[in-house]
Amino acid sequence: MSEKRSSFSGSIGFVLAAAGSAVGLGNIWRFPYLAAKDGGGLFLVIYIGLALTFGFTLLVTEISIGRKTKQGCRTAYGVIDKRFSWLGSLASIIPFLIMPYYCVIGGWVLKYCVTFITGQGIDAASDTFFSSFITSTTEPIVYNIIFLVLTCAVIYRGVNKGIESLSKVLMPVLLVLIVGISIYSLTIQGSASTNGRTGLDGFMIYVVPNLEGMNVRDVFMVIMDAMGQLFYSISVAMGIMVTYGSYFKDKDNLMKSVNQIEIFDTIVAFLAGVMIIPAVYVFLGREGMSAGPGLMFVAMPKIFAQMGVAGRIVGIIFFLMVLFAALTSSVSILEAVVSGMIDKRGISRGKATTIEGIIAMVMGVVICLGYNLLYFELQLPNGTKGQILDIFDYISNNVLMPVLAAGTCILIGFIAKPKMVIEEATKNGEKFGRKHLYNVMVKFVAPVLLLVLFLGSLGVFGSAR
Repeated sequence: MSEKRSSFSGSIGFVLAAAGSAVGLGNIWRFPYLAAKDGGGLFLVIYIGLALTFGFTLLVTEISIGRKTKQGCRTAYGVIDKRFSWLGSLASIIPFLIMPYYCVIGGWVLKYCVTFITGQGIDAASDTFFSSFITSTTEPIVYNIIFLVLTCAVIYRGVNKGIESLSKVLMPVLLVLIVGISIYSLTIQGSASTNGRTGLDGFMIYVVPNLEGMNVRDVFMVIMDAMGQLFYSISVAMGIMVTYGSYFKDKDNLMKSVNQIEIFDTIVAFLAGVMIIPAVYVFLGREGMSAGPGLMFVAMPKIFAQMGVAGRIVGIIFFLMVLFAALTSSVSILEAVVSGMIDKRGISRGKATTIEGIIAMVMGVVICLGYNLLYFELQLPNGTKGQILDIFDYISNNVLMPVLAAGTCILIGFIAKPKMVIEEATKNGEKFGRKHLYNVMVKFVAPVLLLVLFLGSLGVFGSAR
């Protein structure tokens, strides 16, 4: 016998939970280095434009599917049309693949939190600290398991006592920390050793579009980066928003909540760049801004070390903030899997959480060992080289997510029709302000963009820059 379906207590609980899912490592870690790589303001303009069109389309679609069917991602698509039940399977596989490696990275963040809190932040600035940590055989596994257990504990408590309660506490704290670090980053004054660079100088590099040396192909790749970032930033195409939508009460304003999630997420993504890029520019110059994925774990500790006593405090606050963001996101990823197991198999929440927790732990151990005992490098179709973690990330984010999103657009655009989503989103008399845009996006523009993104992930347009 399946459990009675829970629901968020109100729209505020839903928005904070959905925003907590969206505001994760994708925003705090990935957004700044993409902005630094892709011409600063140029990336920002393109990203915001896509968020208001492409992102909005996927977000309102998935939440509407969840609320209309009152089913998690595993079974919701089949309720709309049995021929598209395969989308539910795909929507369950994606968070299943993401969960283990996300908890591994969450363990890395936890390690840095402990390092700074115990006064050893200066050690984290060493060139070998990060590589020595992830290549050790036991420590990454321990931190991974701790982070996974924290995540499972929240999910075990359920929608209201677990997910909603956590989000209502952590999200306001998270926002205050982000704003505080952003203000501090803007006020940094460089010394003679840094050529007098200031935080405001770095901010201008971040927000002013830089087209120097860029050709049409480069701009196209920026568009692809921004579109790929949207998956991370608003948690679409991974089953999460369908699942959270199933807990959203019929009487609450869906369109207002979607708009609030858009605004919250875009502000946090922007502030993530404000936190990181000005500080990196002051202490490491333009060269430091090309640190790529290592920006958070390698470049930031070096910056905190150069700040002296203030850097120790800021470092603690920064990694606590990143830990909170990682936890709210990992909770949403696990909930997508657990909810699917409950809906499909009719098992209890506790049993589903335990089963998935054990599976994620085993897979997480294998991923951790991918940096030492099981180390190898594989050339991926998009031109990058990766270990086990990178392979999991590539399959889930670069291949399966565009396929799921495109399948969802086809289902709603041509089978169930956009009218289904529009009626669900306005069932209480709400206004659907971007109705014509939505119709065009879900039927034509989004599927084409997703096809291009998918082909790009297969290396059709050349290697990653």
